[in-house]
Amino acid sequence: MPTAIPTALPTAIPTALASPITRASVADRRRTSASVVLRSVLEHGPVARSTIARLTGLSPASVTDYCARFARLGLIREAAVPRRSNGVGRPHLPVDLDSSRFVVGGVHVAVPHTTVALLDLRGRVVASRELKHEGAVDPGRVLARAAEGLGALLDATPECRPLGVGFAAGGWVDQKAGTVVEHPLLGWQNVPVRELIRERLADLFQTRPRRPGLLRTKGGTDLPISAGTCGGLPVYVDGHARALVNAERLFGGARGSRSVLHLFVGNVVDAAFATNDEVHHGPRSQAGAIAHLPLGGGTESCGCGRVGCLQAELSERTLCRRARAAGVIAGVNPMHLVRTAADGDPEAVRLLVERSRMTGRAAGLLLDILNPEVVVVTEVGALHREDCLSALREEVGAGRADSVIPTSFPDSVLAVAGGAVALDVLYRDPLTVSPERT
Repeated sequence: MPTAIPTALPTAIPTALASPITRASVADRRRTSASVVLRSVLEHGPVARSTIARLTGLSPASVTDYCARFARLGLIREAAVPRRSNGVGRPHLPVDLDSSRFVVGGVHVAVPHTTVALLDLRGRVVASRELKHEGAVDPGRVLARAAEGLGALLDATPECRPLGVGFAAGGWVDQKAGTVVEHPLLGWQNVPVRELIRERLADLFQTRPRRPGLLRTKGGTDLPISAGTCGGLPVYVDGHARALVNAERLFGGARGSRSVLHLFVGNVVDAAFATNDEVHHGPRSQAGAIAHLPLGGGTESCGCGRVGCLQAELSERTLCRRARAAGVIAGVNPMHLVRTAADGDPEAVRLLVERSRMTGRAAGLLLDILNPEVVVVTEVGALHREDCLSALREEVGAGRADSVIPTSFPDSVLAVAGGAVALDVLYRDPLTVSPERT
């Protein structure tokens, strides 16, 4: 007798088949929901829970639950003044970020110096220090000094508790591996920066907790122990252009944009691109390497053997060398050139405007390829002079000039870059990053 064919599929799926997919999808949904709730508080706070539910599409009960968790963790607080509703009943109690308790540490390694900083949950710099490189840029010594600098900042601000540390640099930085794969200007290759910073921080902090969940620094500051980090702070690593894209999306002028390009023009010249809230990394995080993009009209010889490569042409080293050759400045700091231009030196103005114009040419090339809604440019002339920004936009072209904006962090861009690496992780997965999580 033939076997009967069931008229309906079973309502239950065997656990062995269902668990991996189901658990992963549930975890992803929870992570996404937690992220959008905290992002809504960041963007709109003080904001009522009912408004968060309307903005996110989550149920009021879910929003209330996530806000209660964030409040217990110390990430948000109820605003002091209740917001009255239009109807009867209890007034709405808006919630806002509690930016008084937690900070993230930031480390940015540039060619001439390292910047260490503490940032609050809104991406604002609480404290920072600039550590000039001494002699050869040995990675072990540079990162040890960075960790010591962070420790000093934390000791000076005992009311702040760190959630983690972000590291950013130019060159090829592998986010997942936590490694600077290659930074030719520093001479770094395959440097395990995440492990080096983590080890140095562990050396600075006593590993025996003073009370449950806390450890004490040599300077006397209590710090939270984060799960999964061997009693130390978690360290996150990324390239500085990608870090600054995330900073612009979270705290800057690109908030709400569906696609963002960031062009960083310093000693290192690189780029990053984000669509739908995701920054493109590519295999081993090689995306954004534009140093050898040929720039029309360039005359500078590059170490690769060609002429007119983007980084060789636009590097701050090249700018300052040209300024010294013209007798405009004597040093290697581009801000000296900016100040000289502000004093009315026509040659200083010409050098800055020309560099900004060529930066606009590079931005135009990237616009042709990626067509983003917003282009954020970090370039010293465009940050400090309207004529430089105008020259940059003119080179991009009238039809697209309005999409080009300077960085939102002109006076703290390097400090923000390091901290933004850790803040991006916080806002993507707030319940995991928080130190008191179970």
